[in-house]
Amino acid sequence: MKRPYIIDLEASGFSRDSYPIEVGVALDEGERYCCLIYPDPSWTHWSEDAEQCHQIPRANLLEHGKPIHLVAEMLNMLLEGKTVYSDAWSWDTIWLNTLFSKADVSMRFHISPLEMIMNEEQVDIWNHYRDQVTEDLNIVRHRASNDAFLIQETYLRTRKVVKG
Repeated sequence: MKRPYIIDLEASGFSRDSYPIEVGVALDEGERYCCLIYPDPSWTHWSEDAEQCHQIPRANLLEHGKPIHLVAEMLNMLLEGKTVYSDAWSWDTIWLNTLFSKADVSMRFHISPLEMIMNEEQVDIWNHYRDQVTEDLNIVRHRASNDAFLIQETYLRTRKVVKG
């Protein structure tokens, strides 16, 4: 069964002023890409609740984050011409647009809601299998590449179950 490309972004918060701080992608061979994003000086919003959720202090971005234009170019290199799916499409689209706009780079891939490749049966059993996959993979850190991989594996498992 073909693995869909999955993307996940962590952000500085959940407001109009939030911005992407980490991006993770699960690719078609089970490979992953992940990186922290060095914030643009104009990006100042920071939510302590978001930091608690993803366990990424802003200081980590300043020390280990990659420049915005390099992140945008790497995503284009990995995903050019592909459709990548997101389980939080509306937020991830906003944050990708924020990233690419600030980098002044055109996005050369398409992002689509995960639901576009799921059927109703998969949606109905999703939470049960997501919890099972989380336990099976022993994923403990809420980080972008882990989340993307978890979504990809849950998609594959639910697809297999509904197809028999």
